[in-house]
Amino acid sequence: MPEFKYKFQMYKHLQAVTPKIYAEAKEAAESLGITGDLKGNLGLTGAISGCPAPMRRNVLEASEKGATKVIPLARLVDEIREIVKDVYGDGYDVCPVNTCEGALWVTYDTLFSPPFTGRGDKYRSRYIVPLEKHMHHQGGYGRPYPPKYKEFISERGSTAGEFGFSGKRLDNLDVVVVPLAGAEYPNHGIKYWPVPLLTKVDPKGSVDALAEMADRVGTELAGFASLGYDTPGYGYGAKDEEGTPLLQKGIGALARKLNVPYVVDNAWGLPLLGHNPTKTGATVVVYSMDKATGAATSGLIIGEEDVMVNIRRALGMHGDRYGTTASYGKAAYVMLDPGKEALLTQVQVLKDLRDNPGFYTSQVDELYEIVTSEFKAAHPKLQKGLKISKSYNSMTVEVNYEDTWKEGMGFPIFSIEDMYAGSHLLQVGLAQMGLIATIAYDGNIFISPGQGTCDDDGNLIPEKMRLAVKGLVALMEIIGKHAGFLS
Repeated sequence: MPEFKYKFQMYKHLQAVTPKIYAEAKEAAESLGITGDLKGNLGLTGAISGCPAPMRRNVLEASEKGATKVIPLARLVDEIREIVKDVYGDGYDVCPVNTCEGALWVTYDTLFSPPFTGRGDKYRSRYIVPLEKHMHHQGGYGRPYPPKYKEFISERGSTAGEFGFSGKRLDNLDVVVVPLAGAEYPNHGIKYWPVPLLTKVDPKGSVDALAEMADRVGTELAGFASLGYDTPGYGYGAKDEEGTPLLQKGIGALARKLNVPYVVDNAWGLPLLGHNPTKTGATVVVYSMDKATGAATSGLIIGEEDVMVNIRRALGMHGDRYGTTASYGKAAYVMLDPGKEALLTQVQVLKDLRDNPGFYTSQVDELYEIVTSEFKAAHPKLQKGLKISKSYNSMTVEVNYEDTWKEGMGFPIFSIEDMYAGSHLLQVGLAQMGLIATIAYDGNIFISPGQGTCDDDGNLIPEKMRLAVKGLVALMEIIGKHAGFLS
C-alpha cells in the first residue's frame, strides 16, 4: 500500500482511486446482502432533512385524525405551550416555526440584530460563537470577525447574496468567532479545508477565551450562540455530575453575567429529554422537529418567557388566528408559520417525550450495543482510534476517530466542504452501497435509528440496523486500506 510524507498527498491519492473505492464498496454491499428492496431504503440515520424517517404510527394517526377536524391553530400552539411548561415550568414559552433554520433566523433577528427605528445611524451588534462544527448554521447570520474567517462558509450551498450564505446575514450584525481551548483545526479532506477536532476541548479555558473576546467587543455585544449537543466529538464531552456539558454551562453563566442572551442550536436534539436550558442557562434553544423527534418537517423555539414574547410577536402569535387586535400569523415573520399538520405532529411527539421518555432512551441503548459490537469486528488498528459514545439528546451513537491520528497518518478525515463538493468518500461511498448516509465529517460519525431500521411504531429492528452498521464498517476498511492506514 502507498506511503505518504504529507497528508495532502494521501487525499490526492484517494481522489485518484475514488472509482476503485466505489466499485469495492458495491461489491461489499452485495456480499453483506444489501440488495434488492434494501438498497436505497436502509440507512444510518432517520434524522437528516434531505431524507427524513417515516413517521411513527401514533404520530401519523394524530396528524390524520386532526386533519379531519376544525382546529384553530392557536389552540394547537397553546397545547404545545402547556406541554413545555409541564417540563420546564411557567417561566418558559415556545414558538413553533416551519424549519429549524427559520427558528435561528427569527431568534437572531429578534435578539441579536440592532434596531432600525429612531433618529441617527444604526449601530452594529456582534454575537460570539465558539469555532465548532456546522458553523454555517449558528455562525452564519453575521459578517465574520476577525476578518480571517470572512469566507469560511462562503462555499456552503447557495442562497441569494454575494457569496453563498452571506445572503442570510442580518443587517448590521457581526459574528465573532473564537477558537476553543484544546481544540485543533488542521486541514483535511479531498477538498482540503480546516476541520474542527474537538474531543480535547478544555471547557474552562474556552469560556475564559469567550469572556476575553466579550470584553474586547464591549458595548457591541448582543449575545452568544453555540450548538446544543452533548458528545465528545462536538466538544461537549466534559460534563458535571448531572451530565450537563460544562462548556454550555460556562457560556450560559457568562451570558447571564453580561445580561445578554445565549442561543443554543440543538437542531439534531430532543426537546424536554435532551439539552436542558434550566441547567445550562440557555436563554433560547431551537430544534428541528423532523430530525430526532420524528415530527413532520418543522422547527420549535423554546426559551425564557421574557425574550419569547418578542419572538412570538415576530410570528404574530399574540392573538387568535381569525382576526383579533393581534391577529396570529400577520407579522414580520409570517413566512415561517408552520401548518396544521406540522403542529399536530409536534403535539404528539412532545407528549411522547414528556410521558414516555424511556421509549427514546431504550432505542439509543440498543443502538449503542449494536454499534459497539460491530466495530469490535473491525480492523484492530481502526478500533484502537475510536471513541464511541451515546447521546440521549440527539438519540444517536457517535463514532469519533480523531485518535487514529495520534501516531502519524490516520483514517482519512473528510471536511464539510467534501460533503458539499461530492468528494466525501464515506457519504458518497455509502450511497454507492445502497445505504442512506449520515452526518459523517470532521472525524465524527453520528448514527441513529429510523431509516428503514425501525418498525411502524418506531422500535428498532436490530438485524436491519446491524446490517447498516456493517456496511459502514466495511466501507471504512476499504477507504482505510486505500489511504495506506490499514494494511
